[in-house]
Amino acid sequence: MDSSSVQTLGAGAAAVLVGTLFYRWLSYPSRQFGPTPLLSVLEDRQQSRLLSDGSRCWPFSDSTEIIEYCYEEAKTLHDGFLRGIRQSNNGPCLGTRVGEGPYEWLTYQQVYDQARELGSALTGRLGLSRGEFVGVYSQNRAEWVLTEVACNQFSLVLVPLYDTLGTEACSHILSQTSSSVVVVDSESKARNLLQCKAEAPSFRHVVLMGIDSPKPELVKEAQEAGVELHAWSELVSWGRENLAEVNPPAPDDLATLCYTSGTTGVPKGVQLTHKNIMSNMAGVYSVLLLDQKSNANQQVLPPLTPEDTYLSYLPLAHMFERCAITMCFLNGMRVGFFRGDVRQLMEDMQALRPTLFCTVPRLLNRMYDRVLAGVSGSVIKSKLLQMAVDRKTRMLECGIIRRDTMWDKLVFSKVHQLTGGRVRVVITGSAPIGAKVMQFIRAAFGCPVFEGYGQTEATAAVTVTLPGEISVGHVGAPVPCNHVKLVDVPEMGLKASDGRGEVCVRGANVFSGYFRMDDKTAEVLEPDNWLHTGDIGEWTENGCLKIVDRRKHLFKLAQGEYVAPEKIEQLLSRSQYVAQIFVDGDSLEIYVLGIVVPDPDVVLPWAKSHGLPQDLEALCKDPNGPLKRAILEDLNRIGRENGLKGFELCKDIMLCAEQFSVENGLLTPTFKSRRPDLRVRFRDDFKRMYDGLRASSSAAA
Repeated sequence: MDSSSVQTLGAGAAAVLVGTLFYRWLSYPSRQFGPTPLLSVLEDRQQSRLLSDGSRCWPFSDSTEIIEYCYEEAKTLHDGFLRGIRQSNNGPCLGTRVGEGPYEWLTYQQVYDQARELGSALTGRLGLSRGEFVGVYSQNRAEWVLTEVACNQFSLVLVPLYDTLGTEACSHILSQTSSSVVVVDSESKARNLLQCKAEAPSFRHVVLMGIDSPKPELVKEAQEAGVELHAWSELVSWGRENLAEVNPPAPDDLATLCYTSGTTGVPKGVQLTHKNIMSNMAGVYSVLLLDQKSNANQQVLPPLTPEDTYLSYLPLAHMFERCAITMCFLNGMRVGFFRGDVRQLMEDMQALRPTLFCTVPRLLNRMYDRVLAGVSGSVIKSKLLQMAVDRKTRMLECGIIRRDTMWDKLVFSKVHQLTGGRVRVVITGSAPIGAKVMQFIRAAFGCPVFEGYGQTEATAAVTVTLPGEISVGHVGAPVPCNHVKLVDVPEMGLKASDGRGEVCVRGANVFSGYFRMDDKTAEVLEPDNWLHTGDIGEWTENGCLKIVDRRKHLFKLAQGEYVAPEKIEQLLSRSQYVAQIFVDGDSLEIYVLGIVVPDPDVVLPWAKSHGLPQDLEALCKDPNGPLKRAILEDLNRIGRENGLKGFELCKDIMLCAEQFSVENGLLTPTFKSRRPDLRVRFRDDFKRMYDGLRASSSAAA
């Protein structure tokens, strides 16, 4: 061997040695690198306390009493905003971004003053009295929140209308509440409301945000309908000249009627008081902080302060978003609004650089898929990503939560950049999130990630995972504003004594009933105020709640096995080919079927590489084509890898080129599947698939 060969060998060995040492340095989960990490409070102990009545409560307090508020001086939404003025020292409150420019801010005092001017006009000029309803029909924007603050100042009741509601639902809400005033953000929404006048004779006023001079055609239509149009600026100006004294609410006063989007039937108005909302916010904030008042004896997160920032983009008609903003106001935080286009959401995040990030699995799934797509063409990048997730997960298992490791610099820096680089708290809810996605999000963000479960009838959150949680598949412990229990479901053979049953909730956050629907209220709310959620749950060994599915969604197959379709859909949606999926079955059959809407961004390049036409509709119409076979094979692979039983795997699928949407009636305004409508829509397709499978089975026999 010549000297050059020796030198080459030596250099290669040195490279291997340096690489090995560097790898071990990267992967070693020691506290000596970087700043002092946040410590996990989780041990092997129970995460909820079992009470004598079989319910479970928050484990870290000395008392089993539920909490009703965070601060003695803030027991209503109005009080909470006043506290925000003091906490922020009248700092920035609401931010708006126009075009590509920076965010421009209204201070807390400016928001309070403008809201008071608006409230003075609503009561003085439009004649509203304490306890009357004000509708708001708009995307997230500053005027939405100004309307809410005005309602809280004058003890009016806010009634949000989902941005995607149609005329029928709007007519029902306006008629049931006898609302006379609705604040809107566009002429098209105003025109939609004018069509409701015949069904809602009390409806008389439309307030137009950001529109000083409506089109003559709209003015004429309003006059013919007997509805007055008012420019926002006009009312605020009138209120400034005729300023009224505020008329603040009491804790037990009604704060809002939050209409459920409704997967079945007409929307129901959930009556929520100021105490309901403030208690729920206090419960969640207590979990986030786990401060020295608790038995945890440590503070996991620094408190939220006026230096923290929040981006509002989740629907404000949803209580999840309303409670998040309430939490922001209590702590004097800044709240900026997205520009109304979800395609520009990441640009808005990069401009605002939020520190609190409330989101839904839908967006986190998209973020995860985007990262996977970026490494899919490279074996090295894919391996590096998996190594990064594994090593950051090991750190989490050691109680280390950080975002300054070499893995963050090498792999996760793009995720940080997507969200502005300052996120220190992530909260996700409204739907289940997959185990792999949650593991990735915890590793990538390098900060505490909380997953919550709840429903509008309990204001928002019922349970939340604890800081530093590393396990997946559950939704945490009861928040300290409520207790949770499971009750028997005899027809399904579920017994609470075995740790499975329907989830029931009682606490300060539970609603008083559906507005003017006593029969519907009696179906879900017991006389002792236990709320039946309609969800099937089970307790884990350490006292966390695991949600199985909606009770009404579960169905039994011919062999007697119950199927939880949403659980299956959530798992199978991880397929790269799938944009949307609907899983269902017949109780006379022994297997389930699926309707799959393929993801065109994945399917069309796949078709090109296989010499197939790049026409999504044509590809979907082929009942036994290569695309269907590829997707079905991938779905069953994912199902088996994630532990689905044989009867839970899709025996057959049909491809559908049309997306499920609010417009075609297959999704609710909160983008949940309207399962009854999906069943009707695809009833004949399911019958055809079952008939085909039986024919194939007979032929094979």
